[in-house]
Amino acid sequence: MIWNGIFILSYPILASFGLIFIGITYLFSTFSKIITRIKPDRSKKIVVATEWEILPQSQEFFEAKLEKQILFGPSAVKLRRKDGVPSVLNDYVFGKKIKAIEQGFILEKWNSLDLKELPNFDICLYDPSKDSLRILTTITCFDWHLAEEKEQQLLFKWFDGTQGGECLLEV
Repeated sequence: MIWNGIFILSYPILASFGLIFIGITYLFSTFSKIITRIKPDRSKKIVVATEWEILPQSQEFFEAKLEKQILFGPSAVKLRRKDGVPSVLNDYVFGKKIKAIEQGFILEKWNSLDLKELPNFDICLYDPSKDSLRILTTITCFDWHLAEEKEQQLLFKWFDGTQGGECLLEV
């Protein structure tokens, strides 16, 4: 009985606080709508076209133009020869991992730019004298490197976060 009385007496106070809260929320919502009409539209995005830049790890043989950047990950680039000779490289997208060896250049050719299908790379040997691109192996992880180079053999090591491996290839 006492609780019923307390509830009956305090109900108008509680209800008025609720109405005040709803009113303040409505007021700020209206104020926000007015401000968004006044301020300039910032949704316009400026697309910056990337320029061709020399890749220093290629002994300044290749120029690269950014094709796709993965957030906190590798970049996919279009490659071309710095000397301007038309090349088979123009048809593909590559990673920035380039290693110069005696037979040519080791390149990371991306098979797809779709994030769902990555990582999926072909490790290729590019022979600049013949302008040929030969696929050596396919690697499905971002973390790989050329560990050892013998006369006609290349040892690649890779690690995908849970397991690692190596691949010995004849050149």
